[in-house]
Amino acid sequence: MKDIKVLGTGCANCRTTVKLIEEVASERNVAVNITKIEDLPEIMKYGVMSTPGVVVDGKVVHAGGVPDRTRIESWL
Repeated sequence: MKDIKVLGTGCANCRTTVKLIEEVASERNVAVNITKIEDLPEIMKYGVMSTPGVVVDGKVVHAGGVPDRTRIESWL
């Protein structure tokens, strides 16, 4: 199971990112545990200055803007 954290304050791009990750994971039959982190001090601990940020298995893989489906597939 992939542990994925979406870092952001709840903006539209953050919600879209969560939805896309859920869709791609479902299409590929990959089990994911998605956690949304909206606390700014917690987000800054990851060094992410642009949201949404995405952390997969403890590693920051994306920051700023909605990732495309191909990029999400590469994380899974």
